[in-house]
Amino acid sequence: MMSFEEARIKLEEAGQTHLLKYYEDLNQASRDQLLTQIEALDLSLLDLIKDGVKEVSKGELAPLGAITLEEIAEKKSEYEKIGLQAIKDCKVGAVLLAGGQGTRLGLDKPKGMLNVGVNKELYLFEQLVNNLMEVVKAADAWVPLFVMTSEKNNEDTKNFFQEKNFFGYNKDYVFFFVQEMAPAVSYEGKIYMEEKDKLATSPNGNGGWFSSLVKAGLMDKINDLGVEFLNVFAVDNVLQKMADPIFVGATIQAGAVCGSKVVAKADPNERVGVLCLEDGKPSIVEYYEMTDEIINSRDDQGKLLYNYGVILNYLFDIKTLMRIMDESMPTHVVEKKIPYIDEEGQLVKPDQPNGYKFETLVLDMIHMMDNCLSFEVDRQKEFAPIKNATGVDSLESARELMKLNGIEL
Repeated sequence: MMSFEEARIKLEEAGQTHLLKYYEDLNQASRDQLLTQIEALDLSLLDLIKDGVKEVSKGELAPLGAITLEEIAEKKSEYEKIGLQAIKDCKVGAVLLAGGQGTRLGLDKPKGMLNVGVNKELYLFEQLVNNLMEVVKAADAWVPLFVMTSEKNNEDTKNFFQEKNFFGYNKDYVFFFVQEMAPAVSYEGKIYMEEKDKLATSPNGNGGWFSSLVKAGLMDKINDLGVEFLNVFAVDNVLQKMADPIFVGATIQAGAVCGSKVVAKADPNERVGVLCLEDGKPSIVEYYEMTDEIINSRDDQGKLLYNYGVILNYLFDIKTLMRIMDESMPTHVVEKKIPYIDEEGQLVKPDQPNGYKFETLVLDMIHMMDNCLSFEVDRQKEFAPIKNATGVDSLESARELMKLNGIEL
């Protein structure tokens, strides 16, 4: 751990000495906590806002089709056989991105602790484990499950899994790791403090999952188990199928280093990121980055050219991930409401954005891949995100889709 003097010099060079304002008031444990955070600070992030925030620019876009539902149905048994063998051989691991809190859903706990049941308790974490258990039974083999938490919800998440006996999953195949954090700053570039001994930080975006997993020392475990592919997925999609043998088999057979599950857009203006090509490499273009011309462009049969929206379910080849790890991923600067302590040391919870957070995005990892298999799934069977309390992509809409899929609530 760095000394007070080393911390002072580091901060002075970056104009951030206010972070030591309360140092003399703290006990030794709190001083150590503060110095540890300062030592870990990546101050180069501040360069991103020095001359005004610039959005990461896009290259030349071109459409990327997908293996369609019909084509997948024709080769289902072939893909499934390849995928099940890979799972039996422990070549596939699952990575659950579960660092978020359920604040927008009225839950001051990890989002995965949300009860999605109606007549019985059924937690989001539980249903995702149930989904994975279907693969375990089909392959007669456990799939290593890596759960990414955040500093804020790590203890709650681990305790919940233990309290619920891992929802029937083999605990020897469940591994937790904490996502790396990035500082939150004011519009003037000053790092906020959350408490007198704590900097205001936030998870560094879902693109930080692999570097966080490596930093947690889990590559030894992955190598020992013989895992070659990692299937990454988000906690909020309750119908998510992970380590799906058909998806795994199709990606392996295609010789692709990456695969992405996609859904056909409900209409041209649906607010989803679309899988495409950018400067000849796979990429994802967000809905707000697309011009009307791109949104509405169609092929000779009248089908949308930019038709396949991503659902944050990707399969990555680990060797490729290791190779690109040292390459620089773009960092996105995002305006947010950031709680902070004021000049008097009082906590302020703003009701308007008051600064920036720094995030890397998993979609940028796709653009670092040489190729990506676009794999269409039925949205009614695999896409029920819970982002809002009511309305579109809500607990209400997810429950309707769960019932449609025969899940007892």
